[in-house]
Amino acid sequence: MPKKNIRNTKSKIVSAAWKLFYDNGYENTTIEDIIFESGTSKGSFYHYFESKDALLGSLAYLFDEKYEDLESEINSETNSIELLLFLNRKLFEMVENTVDLELMKRLYSTQLVTRTEKQLLDHNRVYYRLLRKIVISGQDKNEITKQMSVNEIVKYYAFCERAMIYDWCLCNGDYSLSDSASKMMPFFMTRIKI
Repeated sequence: MPKKNIRNTKSKIVSAAWKLFYDNGYENTTIEDIIFESGTSKGSFYHYFESKDALLGSLAYLFDEKYEDLESEINSETNSIELLLFLNRKLFEMVENTVDLELMKRLYSTQLVTRTEKQLLDHNRVYYRLLRKIVISGQDKNEITKQMSVNEIVKYYAFCERAMIYDWCLCNGDYSLSDSASKMMPFFMTRIKI
């Protein structure tokens, strides 16, 4: 099977699952619902995921789809710090508007106890690739410090985002994640800004 078809099938399953999780709740969504909504087969589902719980980690890849879309909007002339703030704002708006809070909590809790792949830390994801690209460009344009390595800066940025999402989940979404980030992320960015 060609690589594009594999990615499309998996992507269909992931997209359908998260739509159903959001619309019906995680507990009220069955594997059969996901198969029907995605227009795939039971064999395809089990080829990619051993269970419904295994889909929880796929939220990271749904975020990556958002980053792929946003990458096309990026102007290479824009200041690198501003690009990082733009990506953060768009991601957090997506989280607030399309991802159920209980699912975010569940995602974070599964990442803490999983013995298999931790998708949030997978440095092969689009998320990390795009962050590295922006940081390298920012260092080349003397917008981002060279006192830290690219990987250290990317790790710092991802840490800041995860910390804010974790706190938002811990507080049961009692405040706007994107509003809070619009105040906090510029503060965090002073650490890497020249």
